[in-house]
Amino acid sequence: MKKIAVFASGSGSNADKIINHFSKNNSAAAEVALVVCNKPGAGVLKIAEDNNIPTLLIEKEKFFRGDAYVDDLRKMGVDFIILAGFLWKLPDALIKAFQKKIINIHPALLPDYGGKGMYGRFVHEAVIANNETESGITIHYADEHYDNGDIIFQARCPVLTNDTADTLAARIQKLEHEHFPAVIERLITGRS
Repeated sequence: MKKIAVFASGSGSNADKIINHFSKNNSAAAEVALVVCNKPGAGVLKIAEDNNIPTLLIEKEKFFRGDAYVDDLRKMGVDFIILAGFLWKLPDALIKAFQKKIINIHPALLPDYGGKGMYGRFVHEAVIANNETESGITIHYADEHYDNGDIIFQARCPVLTNDTADTLAARIQKLEHEHFPAVIERLITGRS
């Protein structure tokens, strides 16, 4: 069975869906073995605790100038890293250690509306300000640049004329929750 580490910085709604997917699916080829977080008190830590999943609270110095916690992840036997609302840029050491094993989700249709500073409501505000007629999610491999790796999957939804960043975010989050766990499982098992 493959071991997944979910990296998250906030409330953990995607982490929760991923944990539930793999814990309730007895035929799953993977388990969430670790939740990694960079914010003390983040909601994702409570989700991990409620599901008896070990956590690793990381700090900037070791992450960016140390070994990027690669040794810790290897000791836990981590095979894949899932970025579920993790807001720090990944250091090269981590990317090299987990080449094509780090999967991110972005709340827009990349390559548009990605890059530094493009996360959460900033993405939705930009999409609305540019009068886009559709938005969506992109699941992709992470590399050394923000929102840049090879695209694995995209799902689309309309942008309505009366949308706010909040209403669009709610529609995008439904797509994330619907697709992210299943796409992760397909990647890990090699099923298309």
